[in-house]
Amino acid sequence: MTPRALRPEVADSWHLSAAAGVSADKVEAPITLAEDALRDHRAAHPLAQVFPLLDDVLGQAARDCDAVMAVSDAHGQLLWVCGTPATLRKAEAIGFVEGSNWDERLAGTNAPGLALRLDRPAQVRRAEHFRHSVQQWSCAATPIHDPSSTSLLGVLDITGNDDIAVPQTMAMVRAAARMAEAELAREMLSRIQPAQTEPGSLYLMIESLGRNDSLLTVDDGRGHRHQLRLSPRHSEILVLLASAPRGLSGDELAVLVYEDDGASSTLRAELNRLRNLLGDDVLSSRPYRLAGSVNADWLATEALLAAGDLRSAMRAYRGPILPRSVAPGVVRLREQLHMSLREAVRTSGQADLMSTWTRSSWGSDDYEVWQAQRDAVGTTSPMLALIDGQLARLDRELG
Repeated sequence: MTPRALRPEVADSWHLSAAAGVSADKVEAPITLAEDALRDHRAAHPLAQVFPLLDDVLGQAARDCDAVMAVSDAHGQLLWVCGTPATLRKAEAIGFVEGSNWDERLAGTNAPGLALRLDRPAQVRRAEHFRHSVQQWSCAATPIHDPSSTSLLGVLDITGNDDIAVPQTMAMVRAAARMAEAELAREMLSRIQPAQTEPGSLYLMIESLGRNDSLLTVDDGRGHRHQLRLSPRHSEILVLLASAPRGLSGDELAVLVYEDDGASSTLRAELNRLRNLLGDDVLSSRPYRLAGSVNADWLATEALLAAGDLRSAMRAYRGPILPRSVAPGVVRLREQLHMSLREAVRTSGQADLMSTWTRSSWGSDDYEVWQAQRDAVGTTSPMLALIDGQLARLDRELG
């Protein structure tokens, strides 16, 4: 099959695979997670808590039809591969094993890699695979997202014979992924449930990492919980107040919110609207501050980083704080956390953490971290060609 005869998204993937240096005659996909690293990475991954559900719902169906179910992380690394012993042996012959990496730039065109790059469901049938050894298989894959931030957590895939290349299979895979996301959402809500020492205690949870509008969860301690998606301006005010537990005067808050002077009257109007939205029991004045117990995703990330738990801090970091905000106080908070985390990753010597950073939208052009990643992976790593390609791209773009 030639690229001209392929579906457009598959043809694009063939061009990407060839440009990345993948050989169509290569038999196996590269291993980028050794057994010991795989064990730790898998145990710490957010999808670990929903893998038993996925195995029960889709894994058993895969075994029944001599197919393989796989779950990857957001980098294309297969964390779990399930099937009958006979089917797993066949999959092993093409390197479809736990710890292997099926990013298109390393393994050629395939459904998990395509779903990962396009961030949408994908099917690849037999001869549509770039590598010859994989052309006896068909596969269907769909992304799994974090229900809070919508960031990509990984990909759910089923790989097998021609029976896989039917709409019903894709519908089944998508349904299993949505069930996993629903379970993650339920787990998240149970984690943020406050440990109440007395009835009626107020609890606030603010999520602002990687979002342009904060998501506020309010629990009144009496069994009532509701969520609010705030406007960009109200999000900025909430972030600044949550970061100043002792409160801020109107003048202090105005300096942190507005780039220009003389905005006190505008700020008062915004605060009145915010108080009407949240209630007097949430937003206090003189000084302005948030009442009750306040938790926030960026504060949790800062605490993990300060405690030296870089791996957990990276898992918690879903992106910069309110990335589009130009409020001076928010810009300062955003840059402090982002640069502190970035520097910790750059100097960590942990190639997988650096890979997480450089694969993100905020770290893909970070030349220094790419350089540090190159030093960390070693000269025999299958990732080396990909890293060198990214460094060459940045050299061209940066002049």
